[in-house]
Amino acid sequence: MSTSELFRKFYYITLLRDPVSRYLSEWRHVQRGATWKTALHMCDGRTPTPEELPSCYEGADWSGCTLQQFMDCPYNLANNRQVRMLADLSLVGCYNMSTLPEKKRAQILLESAKKNLRDMAFFGLTEFQRKTQYLFERTFRLRFIQPFVQYNSTRAAGVDLDNDTVQRIEELNDLDMQLYDYAWDLFQQRYMYQRQLERREQRLKERAALLPFLRSPGYAPNDPTWSRDEGTAESEAASRLPTEDYMNHIINRW
Repeated sequence: MSTSELFRKFYYITLLRDPVSRYLSEWRHVQRGATWKTALHMCDGRTPTPEELPSCYEGADWSGCTLQQFMDCPYNLANNRQVRMLADLSLVGCYNMSTLPEKKRAQILLESAKKNLRDMAFFGLTEFQRKTQYLFERTFRLRFIQPFVQYNSTRAAGVDLDNDTVQRIEELNDLDMQLYDYAWDLFQQRYMYQRQLERREQRLKERAALLPFLRSPGYAPNDPTWSRDEGTAESEAASRLPTEDYMNHIINRW
């Protein structure tokens, strides 16, 4: 292993999506013949047994399945997929559903998913592409060549559903719904913090550009309200901005 590989730093990032839209999108994907047969679902060094993770269908794939069939399978991994993918499954015995009562298992998974999301260097929301791009660029000090585009016309958006069906999907994905609500609040906190920080940086740049003139005898800006004490006020205002520690304190309240 080279020295560069030894000191390489990895960052975990993810994108979350509205649970109902995500569920419908996966159903459409499966309906067209997609499978996850090559997925091992490794947990604690082993794959789940057929008894722990039964299949929802017989044959090569589940192509042509109706939405009702998709919702009716109790083993469907589409249910609460985002929580399961983010959580530490070893905390609940992996795919062995008999280790814990259902409510306890669900709560542990949700809290684990929240913690792992909170600890990630970055996450975004599919429904907020421009804000996601802004946070990514600010987090990693990178710039994309083109702005992200918000596409709302998706296969999921084209599915006509009645209220009962939407409610059923929300119930099947209750943990994902809770996670998404939490993620939205956390996303907004991070976005607002970065916006405040950006404004502060801009003010400091403007102040630095004025320094050569401020040092000139008798110089004063055209603004009659300006005074040399403004720099002190600026510093005090900046000190009241949320710091990372403060943001972590807010975030950790969850």
